[in-house]
Amino acid sequence: MSGIYLHIPFCKQACHYCDFHFSTSLTKKKPLLQAIISELILRKEELQEPIETIYFGGGTPSLLSIEELQLILNTIEENYTVINNPEITLEANPDDLVQENGTEKSIYEQYLKLGINRLSIGIQSFFETDLKLMNRAHNSTEAEKCLEEASSYFNNITVDLIYGIPNMTNEKWEQNIRKALSFGVNHISSYALTVEPKTVLESFIKKGKIDAPKDAVAHDHFNILVQILEQNNFIHYELSNFGKPTYFSKHNTSYWLGKSYMGIGPSAHSYNGKQRSWNVANNTKYIKELQEKKLPSTYETLSVNDRCNEYIMTGLRTIFGVSLHKIKSNFGNKIYHSILQSAEKHLKNDLLVIENEILKTTKKGKFLCDGIAADLFIVD
Repeated sequence: MSGIYLHIPFCKQACHYCDFHFSTSLTKKKPLLQAIISELILRKEELQEPIETIYFGGGTPSLLSIEELQLILNTIEENYTVINNPEITLEANPDDLVQENGTEKSIYEQYLKLGINRLSIGIQSFFETDLKLMNRAHNSTEAEKCLEEASSYFNNITVDLIYGIPNMTNEKWEQNIRKALSFGVNHISSYALTVEPKTVLESFIKKGKIDAPKDAVAHDHFNILVQILEQNNFIHYELSNFGKPTYFSKHNTSYWLGKSYMGIGPSAHSYNGKQRSWNVANNTKYIKELQEKKLPSTYETLSVNDRCNEYIMTGLRTIFGVSLHKIKSNFGNKIYHSILQSAEKHLKNDLLVIENEILKTTKKGKFLCDGIAADLFIVD
């Protein structure tokens, strides 16, 4: 099975921490949508397996109209083999979901009619001070109202929350988690606030306007998150993702399991098991190339070491771990023994464990898994 990711590169305003590709101008929305349609058609022979998941990411996909979403989904249906009842996820911001009273038909009913069956709502925080610090487009009232409305239509909702925000106490962080749980959501994705280069957040920290996030605070928040969600029957199935049984993200899980996927739209990435490609991160260039029936993509063939390192990185972030049998059969004895040797110190320090020939992080090692993975990487 395969998946299609669609990058919708538009936002109402720029969040201070974000380094994804997006534009706050919607002037190129119509030609870019047509370019996405063209790319889907040009690449229709690329995926040989049925499409199991479709994911609208961004940017802010909820800025697309129902008609625009329908056009994209119709194009996929007409040009690809899609399984019955695929997982179709739409990332949405609360301010796009909240509607005025008296609206004839709710946005949620319209999404369901399109076949969208999973909403990923970018709450980030329920506190106004945090939302203003991050320059989010919505406010705390909209955050609560949209979840109250959405949960009456959708049972497959995931909420994004950010921890490690400057001046966020452990008590405030716990309130954020419990507030999300009060709406009955079955999945939470949660990330530490990270200072990315060339973002407004980095600039504010350098100028002393905002305190830099502290690793110790983020670590405490992470532990609080894990404890509360496990007490509420969530499974910590990936470093930043928690879901109740049967509510794991099928689309994102396919990434972590190394399945093929196609990325459509500017800056989107694709992977077929041996080769990775990525589209130009420029809306104008993306549109121009596709108007000329050219693919705006750069390709890279992954070496054996690259594929092994990627498997280690994704595996250690998940409950699925790294199969030592797969390492030996796919990458050879030399790499297998090298990984075991590199893992030895982490096994002794109770950061890694081997269970049934599966190498996994322990609870103690989970927060450090990216650094541990880097220690295990095979270097050319």
